[in-house]
Amino acid sequence: MQNPNRVASRPAVAVATIALACLWPGYNLRAEIPDSYRTRWRDPAVVQRIERNIEAHRKGDATITVVDANNRPVAGAEVALQQTTHAFLFGCNAFVLGQLEPAEVEQRYEEAFAHLFNFATVPFYWAGTEPTRGELRYAEPAQDIWRRPPPDRFLSWAARYGIALKGHPLLWHAHNPPWLPQDPDALRQLYQKRFEEIAARYADRIGIWDVVNESLVCPQSYPLFTPDRSYVQWAFQQVAPLFPDQTTLMINEVANFNFPPASERYFTQIQQLMAAGTPIRGIGFQYHYFRREALDSHLANPSCDPNTLLDVYEQFASFQVPLYITEITIPSAGDGGEQLQAEVVRDHYRLWFSAPTMAGITWWNLGDGTAMQGENEAQGGLLDADLKPKPAYTALDQLINQEWMTRLATRTDEHGALHFRGFYGKYTVQVTAEGETEEYTIELARGGPATHQLVWKTPPSER
Repeated sequence: MQNPNRVASRPAVAVATIALACLWPGYNLRAEIPDSYRTRWRDPAVVQRIERNIEAHRKGDATITVVDANNRPVAGAEVALQQTTHAFLFGCNAFVLGQLEPAEVEQRYEEAFAHLFNFATVPFYWAGTEPTRGELRYAEPAQDIWRRPPPDRFLSWAARYGIALKGHPLLWHAHNPPWLPQDPDALRQLYQKRFEEIAARYADRIGIWDVVNESLVCPQSYPLFTPDRSYVQWAFQQVAPLFPDQTTLMINEVANFNFPPASERYFTQIQQLMAAGTPIRGIGFQYHYFRREALDSHLANPSCDPNTLLDVYEQFASFQVPLYITEITIPSAGDGGEQLQAEVVRDHYRLWFSAPTMAGITWWNLGDGTAMQGENEAQGGLLDADLKPKPAYTALDQLINQEWMTRLATRTDEHGALHFRGFYGKYTVQVTAEGETEEYTIELARGGPATHQLVWKTPPSER
């Protein structure tokens, strides 16, 4: 189905262009941004707090020991250590996967996505998965719906690029099919059926789910609405037994719940839910600004304060479940908009990455023109309408693939050992001794093994 919102054919842009454009110092970030914002965000105490948190919570110490087949240390071996993946989840929604034309445009989109992100949000809006009652759209082929590809499409793509997936959402008062009943009991029965269908198909393939979305702004017209939002606990209780225990079951809320006093209401809701035994295993915060004037107003507001944000996230850390920034739109429309977007993106990602229990950050729409109607005017993509990287994409590439990636070239000591501190994730380790090089894979994980022994000249199949 051809959709008028679809991205039209565009001039080719090589992936190498994206990579070459990722030299951060080449961009001018002197956009029209309130002085009060820069005063708050450039405060040396704030910068130190963020850097201290990143060092404490995103990195760990490890020892690598190289021994021969007889367990004797290999001293003086050359070691090249290269981080290849992040443990932290840097994501984006992939709602237009397979929907861009022609094929080379689709390829550029996918490569730009995988170059930056290791995490993707998959659309499970009920209106998209079952627009006609009884006609499910999980599998290929399916009638095309713009921004609502069948979820099966994401599985092989994610495996190919090493991308983790999140399903969004299982229950929301919006984006539902018109055939749903208004009777609460009948609606609950249909939700139970929906939960079971989704779990049967994806429970072992998608490990993170937004169980309930935006309950604190739920309108009274929604059939399940009650003043206490009791449907939230009900939904989690229905969903949890259907998924493995390690599945992250999330509650998710809109942007203003990042700030007091709205954040206090969100905190109280979660506190009460958890006290009642609700199996919430992740907490989401959105960060949408769909108009340039809304962003300008926000940046000038004293509430846009880094210490306030960090304090809120540290308060929520008391629940001892991971936090996620789940949806982000920072506009680039207007004068100086792209530079402003890049500066705000860099500031906020550094802060979010530093929050002690933050586990993931998800941008919303990668390319301009791929958002919902009414949101495209914000030009909130990291790529422009031609899928060329904006300064914000470049800023994130510099952070994710350079500043927050560990690389090291050194030698083992007389004990065949080397010690390093690096960002959590997977690494390739090349060891060169006696004129020969072998490659190994290790993982540096929070709470994981701190010592890795590499046996020199062991056949790869036995490593």
